[in-house]
Amino acid sequence: MFEPTLYKVNSLFQHHQINDEIVKIERLSGTTAGFVLKLESKQDHTYILKFDNPNEIHLVEHLLNTYEDSVLLPKVLLTAQDRSYFVYTFIEGTTHYNRGLKKNWLKILVKDLLNKYVEYKEESIWGRIEYPRQTWKEFNEISIEEARINLGNILSIEDYNYVKWKAAQLFNNDAEQGKRFLLHGDTGVHNFVYNNSTLIGVIDPSPMVGPIIYDFLYAFCSSPDDITVETLFTASDILEQVRIEKSRLIEEVIVQLYCRIGLSVKHHPGDLSDYMKAWEYWIQLCKNLDEGIAII
Repeated sequence: MFEPTLYKVNSLFQHHQINDEIVKIERLSGTTAGFVLKLESKQDHTYILKFDNPNEIHLVEHLLNTYEDSVLLPKVLLTAQDRSYFVYTFIEGTTHYNRGLKKNWLKILVKDLLNKYVEYKEESIWGRIEYPRQTWKEFNEISIEEARINLGNILSIEDYNYVKWKAAQLFNNDAEQGKRFLLHGDTGVHNFVYNNSTLIGVIDPSPMVGPIIYDFLYAFCSSPDDITVETLFTASDILEQVRIEKSRLIEEVIVQLYCRIGLSVKHHPGDLSDYMKAWEYWIQLCKNLDEGIAII
């Protein structure tokens, strides 16, 4: 077990030929398999040193290196030969709060990260790379079931059945999802770093394979503010590798929103009342579409 002393951390840096002296160590919350250290150096640089499962480190390192030209992602500086740890740059700012308007930070996310996504051409999988699914439908069905458990009686059985029906329509054919991309997989406001109400960083990837629209809608639904059609279309219009009808976009929101409200119950119950208002807004939009009522 690595003991996080200044001597040992500096020895590790010297071993990897990084010419900087660490003068302060702060332990952050980590995973069950490892731990995370925030390091400050004599040259006023700040780093993250993370110990974790080697497979998890490999997946995250691969994603960060694949999109190293994105100004929003941390930069990998070194990785252990056995992938038991790696070091990457720390992005200074606030997470979750003082975000500014969603349509503004969502456009930054699209321009500086989602538009840089590349196709995933390795094994034929969908969903989390460490827990792969055979189809995109299967991945979404599992997410919906997990949300239903978290929601309990907060949303009705009719809502659950409606979302299941929509997901079956939307995700029944993998070919209709388009190309598979390497996704960040956890693009929510809890993983966004802001400075002066501007998005400047995206941290803590959970790499997965799927359509780009998943990461986009995950971000859109990850907070209950500005969760309107106008915000949705303003940002989606600048997605360069996505061709999707606006009606389908609205229908996909209802699936993603159901799953997000389930997560809100578990992790951010303070957001629940605003999410319930958003749910009524979006469920009505979807049912209007079902009835052939023009909403655009």
